[in-house]
Amino acid sequence: MSGGIRFDSVTVAYDGNVVLDSLDLTVEPGEVMALLGPSGSGKTTALRAVAGFVRPASGRVFLGGRDVTDLPPYRRGIGMVVQQYALFPHMRVEENVAFGLKAQKVARGEIRERVALALEMTGMAAYARRRPRELSGGQQQRVAIARALAIRPDVLLLDEPLSALDARLRSDMLAELARLHRELPDVTILYVTHDQVEALTLGDRIAVMDRARLRACGTPRELYRAPADEFTASFLGGANLLPVTVGEEGVFLGGRRIKVSGEAPGAAATLCVRPHLVGLGDGPNQLAGTVSEIQWRGSTHRLCVDVDGNRVMADVRELKDPPAHGDSVTLHFAPEDAVLLAAGVTDD
Repeated sequence: MSGGIRFDSVTVAYDGNVVLDSLDLTVEPGEVMALLGPSGSGKTTALRAVAGFVRPASGRVFLGGRDVTDLPPYRRGIGMVVQQYALFPHMRVEENVAFGLKAQKVARGEIRERVALALEMTGMAAYARRRPRELSGGQQQRVAIARALAIRPDVLLLDEPLSALDARLRSDMLAELARLHRELPDVTILYVTHDQVEALTLGDRIAVMDRARLRACGTPRELYRAPADEFTASFLGGANLLPVTVGEEGVFLGGRRIKVSGEAPGAAATLCVRPHLVGLGDGPNQLAGTVSEIQWRGSTHRLCVDVDGNRVMADVRELKDPPAHGDSVTLHFAPEDAVLLAAGVTDD
């Protein structure tokens, strides 16, 4: 069965409580689709529906064009890595990696070859004889990935695989996962995360989930630069979301006229501009305000400025003489760096 995943109006409910609401989504063969959203958004439920661990109340799940909704998990040919890794503590690394192959009754000689290849791909060949307790968290995660890859799945499901790791290990493993994807371009990956950096780094496309529904889907660049709504803008990368009014004479933030590229969505709108695109000093779309907070972040300072009661964030290159709390400053941003969103977009 070739790769690719399709959700056809998939709804999942527990005791009448809908946790995934009419999901329509297609993951192309060889694509990495990041399911991004807060806790309770439905992203893990969607992944478990693909794996066969939950049964949809309605709708169908397809793998490689084949309806697998009624198939048990072991007949779907899927590799899966979960947050807790789920390694068998009494087995050595090589035995853990071989587990799925033995369940498939693969010939012993082929098992040895596949285990060796999977451990080599994940950089764990030197640890084949160790037990999980002798490994670091990052090494255990590599073993879990090797076990999933050993069965040569068309579809690989990753459920918050990096959340238990510290920041440095997360960064290293992101690079490793990106490398594995380059080496295995035919494997379709569904990657569940609440971390925007992971989604932006790994996803060919990102599906943003909120309150059991799909809110937006697109490439990282599309969603970051032109988010579909306020939730997507704030969850994917953080944003200044400022209430504006739109009329025949233009766009106004308070009494200031703002120049924005593109068409306005209506009389009441929200102006979206990313903090790193807001500069300090004179320039287009000047906003005068008072510094309410300043944070040093190593290479940058984040200024939080009160502009007529609106909090505007600006991430500027590290300043030798930064403004202090209460100082008056001027901010600016380019018209092409701002996006107008329809105001107050919420679910029914």
